[in-house]
Amino acid sequence: MLRVLLSLFLSAFFFTTAAFSQSADDELVWVQLEAQPSLTVAEERIRAYGERMQDVNGFSLGGGWYAIALGPYQRRDAESVLQVYRSEGLIPIDSYISTAGSYRSQFWPVGTNQLGSQTAAAAPDATSDTVTSVAPPEPQAADETPREARASEARLTRDERKELQELLQWAGFYTSAIDGAFGRGTRASMAAWQRANNFEETGVLTTMQRQMLLDQYNAVLKGMNLQLVSDFDAGIEIMLPLGVVAKATTEYPFVQYDATSDIPAKVLLISQAGDQTTLFGLYDIMQTLEIVPLNGKRDRKDRGFLLIGEGADIVSHTEVVLKDGEIKGFTLVWPAGDEERRTRILTEMQDSLARIDGVLDPAAGSNPTQDIDLIAGLQIRKPRLSRSGFFIDPTGRVVTTAEAVQNCTRITLEEDYEATVATIDSTLGVAILEPQSALAPMSVASLRLGVPLLKSDVAVSGYSYEGMLGAPTMTFGQLADIKGLAGEQELARLALAAQPGDAGGPVLDAGGAVFGMLLPRASGSAQQLPDNVSFAVNADAIRALLEQEGIRATTSDVSGAMAPEDITRLASGMTVLVSCWTD
Repeated sequence: MLRVLLSLFLSAFFFTTAAFSQSADDELVWVQLEAQPSLTVAEERIRAYGERMQDVNGFSLGGGWYAIALGPYQRRDAESVLQVYRSEGLIPIDSYISTAGSYRSQFWPVGTNQLGSQTAAAAPDATSDTVTSVAPPEPQAADETPREARASEARLTRDERKELQELLQWAGFYTSAIDGAFGRGTRASMAAWQRANNFEETGVLTTMQRQMLLDQYNAVLKGMNLQLVSDFDAGIEIMLPLGVVAKATTEYPFVQYDATSDIPAKVLLISQAGDQTTLFGLYDIMQTLEIVPLNGKRDRKDRGFLLIGEGADIVSHTEVVLKDGEIKGFTLVWPAGDEERRTRILTEMQDSLARIDGVLDPAAGSNPTQDIDLIAGLQIRKPRLSRSGFFIDPTGRVVTTAEAVQNCTRITLEEDYEATVATIDSTLGVAILEPQSALAPMSVASLRLGVPLLKSDVAVSGYSYEGMLGAPTMTFGQLADIKGLAGEQELARLALAAQPGDAGGPVLDAGGAVFGMLLPRASGSAQQLPDNVSFAVNADAIRALLEQEGIRATTSDVSGAMAPEDITRLASGMTVLVSCWTD
């Protein structure tokens, strides 16, 4: 008999203990942040917390004190909230878990009373009524009952719960912290997602619904065929969208993956041995490539750099790190406007990037194409067109042809110095440029007073081949007439064969004075002039335009002759390459 009684006692004891443990885990608790002796101050603090997080509540403590608390949560969720929010500095370090028995009445949110509730306040009950003026659509079938959904949710790890919050955030239903705790904000976001996807609004996602949300998140990557690629030559392991790119060439220091579909994507794996000097050189070189548009973030540090290029057609992202004498990284080039997919693929690449043994051999590369416009097989950035110009004063102002500066997104002098258009005279075909920072020209043009003799020797200094030779060239000829073919007094006709790049360059007389600016040859005209016929705007017209803009030019009335080599040296110092860019 005693044995039977003892057995019954032990059974009752273990049953009570298990029930108590289970009820403790299911108990709804709060994370108390602070208490204030003023209701007004407490409400102000609640509003401040509410701007940063959800699930904020206010309770009366009695004795004229008011508590601010987050919740309600199940105890394990409350512990997660406490840990995450403390570590992120969102709540006071002395915040603690409290039970409903600590509070008397709820004053915030207004009209809410969650004390004594057996479920999280924001978790809509599976049997609650929804009041609406429009009949709701027929709910989709669920794969689990609300009770089964709660049970399957309880088996989620903390990382899986955080991932679910991230998915809800991506879908636009969740805006609070990613903490893995399913409080009022998370429950409300789940219910909102269920409503948007024609499910019963329980505030708890079933296994099928969680998978559906994940499928929605991954839909944008359909066809991208993201795969982990290990390139042992480059010593890089990384996820790549092999559905739209494939390995094409290796040209040190790049392994290039080119587009294989109608999506104009490109990936570079960057790998080379080197030091900080090598890293900084690569940083400069990358910015000369067409695949790195000029607009966007530029961030160079001692051990790496980030380049983001944002153009009208493409967006490129390059990140490189120097470690243990090895420079490794990648570039992703993606069409502009496809931001969600680009961002998702970029994140996958960043998260998976790993260094493995090996670095690209400097001799790597089998592309036989040799081109001065290519670096490692990649096209360098080039201007839409380049013409010539000449310095007109010591601060670096430039006179050039109007043709050179039309429809440009930016203008450069010698490809290194930014300039803006001060004025354009379309009738004369002359533009005046202002450098964005003061320059110090080697020499400045002296505008000739009067005109040289007919048939006298003249020379044009210009970048005949649009900068390809790296320095201006001299083209010699004669002054054929001091007016245009139709008698234009502001023009001079020259007997010399100029190249398109010479347009805008200074026309010098035998003494080194500038008596005009070379005009481009007329295009689209039914009349075709001989190759050795060119025209220039004379110095008087240029000087009048400068004076109109308040610029005083140097003049010269010295006659005589200079040695050709002296004229060449003088002209080279004043002639400047003017480039028009559309990137």
